[in-house]
Amino acid sequence: MPEATISPEKTPVSEKERRQKLEFNKLQKRLRREVGQAIADFSMIEAGDKVMCCLSGGKDSYAMLDILLNLQKSAPVHFELIAVNLDQKQPGFPEHVLPEYLASLGIEYHIIEKDTYSIVKEKVPEGKTTCGLCSRLRRGILYNFAEAHGVTKIALGHHRDDMLETLFLNMFYGGKLKSMPPVLHSDDGRNIVIRPLAYAREKDIARYASLRNFPIIPCNLCGSQENLQRQVIKEMFQTWDKQHPGRLETMFRALCNVEPSHLADPELYDFKAGKRLGGKRQAVVQSAEPQQDFGRLDVLNL
Repeated sequence: MPEATISPEKTPVSEKERRQKLEFNKLQKRLRREVGQAIADFSMIEAGDKVMCCLSGGKDSYAMLDILLNLQKSAPVHFELIAVNLDQKQPGFPEHVLPEYLASLGIEYHIIEKDTYSIVKEKVPEGKTTCGLCSRLRRGILYNFAEAHGVTKIALGHHRDDMLETLFLNMFYGGKLKSMPPVLHSDDGRNIVIRPLAYAREKDIARYASLRNFPIIPCNLCGSQENLQRQVIKEMFQTWDKQHPGRLETMFRALCNVEPSHLADPELYDFKAGKRLGGKRQAVVQSAEPQQDFGRLDVLNL
């Protein structure tokens, strides 16, 4: 029997490429399932919604947009997606990267140019954390843009690990038992914020972004700052994940399974009458106006 030959028109696929393709397909299915489940569990997207995906140029927001575009093709309801990036005029920011990437997707996108970098550098003393003020300015601008353009939902790229880190940051440094909610309604009714990656693990998103080869843009303003409290929590979680597999998953299940009667907040539970109460009001979504507590932790300004 003659030996099998490889057709010259076809390039043989290496074992590495085959494994990467299998890994990509597995990751994509997992993230699609997790995002779809989060959307269903928390009623994040409804028929006729105009969803604004806020892109920072980081792995999380790229992955969020990628998965939502993928889900949009097979979703049982029609919804619109637009992408928005805030160019904060950081020195060395590669202004061409996001427009070129978004143009290649054929999606409607907007680049908002606001020099918040100069405001942050002026207001925040050298060596202090810039995340708080930067976050407030960025959110205010994006939220005002959303209202002006008929956006019904604002999608942010926070994932499961972000939610857990925020929970621990608030406990350790803020004296509060709270995290990032999957859906946030502002008291004034202007905005609804959703976090489609609420069930997704950061390490899955990081690997997915690497396999998709997203054009990542680092944050030179705050990403280079050392000893941020959030980084301390992140490193603690990474240690736990290696030494105690499954611990983070259990912690997140606890975040979704709260029993007010077994805590100690009289505004959540009437201990005399033995019944649940309405609880505290949510914080108003931030405006674009800077506040004075510039040195506060980033978690307290989300």
